[in-house]
Amino acid sequence: MAASEFYNSESKKYDLYWKDPEKKGKTLMSTEELATYFTEWTDKYPLVSIEDPFDQDDWDGYRPFTTSIGENVQVVGDDLLVTNPKRIAKALEGEPACNALLLKVNQIGSVSEAIEACKMCQEKNWGVMVSHRSGETEDVFIADLAVGLKAGQIKTGAPCRSERNAKYNQLLRIEEELGDRATYAGVNFRKPL
Repeated sequence: MAASEFYNSESKKYDLYWKDPEKKGKTLMSTEELATYFTEWTDKYPLVSIEDPFDQDDWDGYRPFTTSIGENVQVVGDDLLVTNPKRIAKALEGEPACNALLLKVNQIGSVSEAIEACKMCQEKNWGVMVSHRSGETEDVFIADLAVGLKAGQIKTGAPCRSERNAKYNQLLRIEEELGDRATYAGVNFRKPL
């Protein structure tokens, strides 16, 4: 959802039509209204994952939303968590703020910190989705990392450009090398361990 993009910190409202000059500012939603809106989507459509449904600092929006739909829907923290163990620790306090991490190594800055973030989440049975970044190259490291961490999920975009295909091709090479030892997470993508 990338809701931080359409959140107005002054009014503390979400503007779904923020890019439309004719509708901008006319359909504002509170956190609770936006949560209800998204919940209606999950009731109507077979959504299994929602990324960044609220602003990156709307902790009070994430917690009840995740409690409400988190059994059936993965609530992924990207802007909320920024692959940062300190923000993950905060998300784990009380009612969890989300139930999955979008892991970006170059967001936190080191492989060691990214692994620490992943382990923190996996210990709490959260999903982990290893992700590319915009401006990505053809380097395939995140495919190896996703498999090495038993993440069960990778986010590298539609297979329409070479830097994306490189990662999918690496996953195919890994599967070929592992042979019978390879396991496809399938419907257990949230908890492949």
